[in-house]
Amino acid sequence: MKIFVVSDTHGHIDKFLNKIRNMDKPDLIIHLGDYVEDGIKIEKETGIQTTIVKGNGDYYQKEYKDDEVLNLGNKRLFITHGHKYRVRYGIDNLFYRAKEVEADIVLFGHTHVPVLMKQSQIIIMNPGSPYQPRGLDGKKTFGIIEISQDVLGTIVEVDSKN
Repeated sequence: MKIFVVSDTHGHIDKFLNKIRNMDKPDLIIHLGDYVEDGIKIEKETGIQTTIVKGNGDYYQKEYKDDEVLNLGNKRLFITHGHKYRVRYGIDNLFYRAKEVEADIVLFGHTHVPVLMKQSQIIIMNPGSPYQPRGLDGKKTFGIIEISQDVLGTIVEVDSKN
């Protein structure tokens, strides 16, 4: 199963859509908030099911949850925007919540900084932002998770010329 993971689009999805149009279609897209409206538009534009959680910029979006736990294939994913876990100050709170829900994979946003790491057998990914990056290299990014027997995570740069 292939999943595109995007976060912190803040009303700007064109570059993300341009990039993924030239890629093999995923089975699912996950939008990690800021703004849920973008996740809705992405699903409409691509025709690909998009799972959405709300971020701190989605305060009035009451129909969306802050967190979700998804069982996909033989893996359990914990998805959240991350602000409720204070991820700007570290990922300990997020990591312990992932342990509580027995997640194999954690996906979060909020910081606009891409992260891909493994801690205690848990894959932890922040896809960064395809619109407003804050990492030291300033690259606009999103993520891909591929689930089979193993899990493969990739951070993908969105070409700034798109």
